[in-house]
Amino acid sequence: MAPGADDEGFIDRNKLSATKQSTNVTVVGAGPSGLMLANNLARYGIKTTILDDRPSQTSTGKADGMQPKTIETFRQLRLADPLFKQSCKVYDICFWESTPTTPLKRTGRKIHYPDHVGASDPYILLAHQGILEDVLIKDMEERGLEVTRNSPFVDCSKSAEDSKLDVVYEDLDDGAKKVIKSDFLVGCDGARSKVRPIIPGARLEGEMTNASWGVLDGVIETDFPDLWSKTAVRSHDGVSILWIPRERNMTRLYVELSATDGERIDKSLATPEYVMSKAREVMAPFKLEWKSIEWFGNYIVGQRVANHFSDLELQMFIAGDAGHCHSALAAQGANTSMHDSFNLAWKLNLVVRGVAQKTLLATYEQERRKIAQDLINFDAEHVKAFADGDEALARNFDENIRFIAGVGAEYANNILNIFSPSQKLVGSLKPGALVSPPTRVTRYVDANPVDFQLDIPMLGQFRIYMFAPDVYASKGFISSLCEALSSPASILSGASARAEKSYNTQPPIPSPDDAFIVPKRYTSVSKLFTYALVTQTPKPQVEIADLPPLLQASRWTFYTDDLTSPSCTETYLGPLSATQVAIVNVRPDGYVGSLDVWDSSVPGAGEEAAKWVENYYGGFLKV
Repeated sequence: MAPGADDEGFIDRNKLSATKQSTNVTVVGAGPSGLMLANNLARYGIKTTILDDRPSQTSTGKADGMQPKTIETFRQLRLADPLFKQSCKVYDICFWESTPTTPLKRTGRKIHYPDHVGASDPYILLAHQGILEDVLIKDMEERGLEVTRNSPFVDCSKSAEDSKLDVVYEDLDDGAKKVIKSDFLVGCDGARSKVRPIIPGARLEGEMTNASWGVLDGVIETDFPDLWSKTAVRSHDGVSILWIPRERNMTRLYVELSATDGERIDKSLATPEYVMSKAREVMAPFKLEWKSIEWFGNYIVGQRVANHFSDLELQMFIAGDAGHCHSALAAQGANTSMHDSFNLAWKLNLVVRGVAQKTLLATYEQERRKIAQDLINFDAEHVKAFADGDEALARNFDENIRFIAGVGAEYANNILNIFSPSQKLVGSLKPGALVSPPTRVTRYVDANPVDFQLDIPMLGQFRIYMFAPDVYASKGFISSLCEALSSPASILSGASARAEKSYNTQPPIPSPDDAFIVPKRYTSVSKLFTYALVTQTPKPQVEIADLPPLLQASRWTFYTDDLTSPSCTETYLGPLSATQVAIVNVRPDGYVGSLDVWDSSVPGAGEEAAKWVENYYGGFLKV
């Protein structure tokens, strides 16, 4: 129970330090998950407070690998450039093994992310966690949001007076306990989360193993030839080492410390000196010396998932390590954690603004708990593959490579992901999956070749793509569709009006760099929807003036599909005839929500398509 709480758990604010703090969302924890959430909420204009018990941000070590989907997300947020400047890229993975009768030798080499993965950035980006945090923090600070440090979370309860949350934290600078009035609370505070126990019945379920790993970041002097590749080493006595190249000429080594009999190693042995000695033994006859050590860590492998990620009545959530724990061997922790927050942020934005129904928030647990369980299942196999040797490990990578990259993380059917049994499209797009693989189109208005999935910035909007191979053959359909969607009586118009009112009252918080994104290009019609048209009609044969007013106003998202073979349309949807039009609803986080195709030559098809679009958004927006 919080200090100052009565017998029923409600906080008596008179017994706590006076405070004027009030916020929409309180985020506990300023690691990658918490910062991704707070950063996005600040961008959307949602009033946010982020608490952290540490006096400063991460300076060395911890998570270090960004997978292709995470890199793409930072590109969509227009935050990738500073990461590239301070990181190194790893494109391949090597396998080494020794036996009782043969010395250590390379047994294989693979491209880490081959073309079939469908990654726009087919590599791992390596840098310590503090670099990642710094990028998110600087962007937040430019938007007026700073981390409240030296402020550990204490407790939270729902106020009987106003149904808001009373979030209690301790200000270590003055020793006082303080209260924040908050609409929502999100615990991004790690495996030992203090928020998770407050969610009724929430607990981590799964197993802790005896597998122990020592982790060293430092500059190494060695004659080992694969220093700058990701390398998995398996020695004849069963000890594994994972080499990871790092920024500033450093290397990270994960060294297995588990005892040969399977028992957990004595924690007193988990020292830098012991880990270095163990690594030298395994890597013989190669030389292995450290010029410097920047960071050392030790962890015990566990595979656990929280049985609940939220309580919608209490308006509390957990994300990141507070909801799932696993090994660090496949560089999934920070990546999965940030995408938990990326998923939750846009949903909170729409609910706080009164644009979406609160039932939208139920999809957070549905979707991200599935991914967490998928991750735990993969991680258990991955750790076992390390123990079984190179062949098993290579097979494990091949079987799970799209999931490891992040592009294969898929959601099940719910109100956001509508699987149509009559769907006739045969391309790569499907509900609950990302827009993948990457393709390129030409932006009509300035003839720029652009990456389809990256061109529209992440502004918290849904994207409604119309694929019309022949604009003029489908002109009547497109006109009637756009007229119906822009009608004052439509669900989309009503939701757009509510969004407009909310954003005028509580606008997004810009940073100086936003001037180069020019958000108005994508919000000219609605603060909630961006409309886009993709056509194979050659640019010289089509004029913007011939399009309906809705699409004329959306000229920055009018594309000609003339750059790749197979085309963008064929890749995503399969072959379409000149009179067919496909519509794809894409969620604010880049996942496909629903898609279908119509024959534009059929009378009334445009109105039918408009009803289909309205039915999708009517499932979770306020009508």
